[in-house]
Amino acid sequence: MRRVLLAAGAALALAAPAHAATTTDAMGDFLPTYAGPHDADLNVISFNVSFDTAADAFRLTAAMAGDIDPKRPGLYAIGVNTGTGAIRPFAAIGAPDVIFNQVIVVQKTGAAAVGGNALTVAVFGNILTVMVPLARLPSTGFAAREYGFNIWPRNGVGNNNQISDFAPNNTTLSAAVPEPASWALMIAGFGLAGGLLRRRSLPASLSL
Repeated sequence: MRRVLLAAGAALALAAPAHAATTTDAMGDFLPTYAGPHDADLNVISFNVSFDTAADAFRLTAAMAGDIDPKRPGLYAIGVNTGTGAIRPFAAIGAPDVIFNQVIVVQKTGAAAVGGNALTVAVFGNILTVMVPLARLPSTGFAAREYGFNIWPRNGVGNNNQISDFAPNNTTLSAAVPEPASWALMIAGFGLAGGLLRRRSLPASLSL
């Protein structure tokens, strides 16, 4: 039985597509420097970053406070730090630690690109999801688990006062993909937990 549970734990670990990290953001927390309309689809309420080890790709998912309306002005920029993030252009609006060296641009229509390469996007209601192959974000020093991400909606691209929100605020979010050693510990944990559950479930006369 323990071998079966251990094997199941290994299968779960190998099948797990990603290790994800999520940040939540307060509703209605438009930047004080933002000069545009307070449209709900320019207010991020959550941002999730995961890395799919099988597909070798990042999945970036953001939820807005309202349905994304392509008829209204706006777009979503996602900054990525692949290791040499030296661009810090937002100190004047209170976000000096939003660091990046690549930018993914996502339109409300569902079009998206990074470095001139088109990306796969799904927009459904208030949620947008972008799939970004690691090959489109080549490392400049970081492992995939260390890449930093931040999303900022904006209603135009002329000035920083068109940025409505940051998620996360004044920092970046990393998927933090577990090391192989961590996977091994997780698998061992599955086996141990399974063994303990088996012991508890057996009648006293049958306990080993």
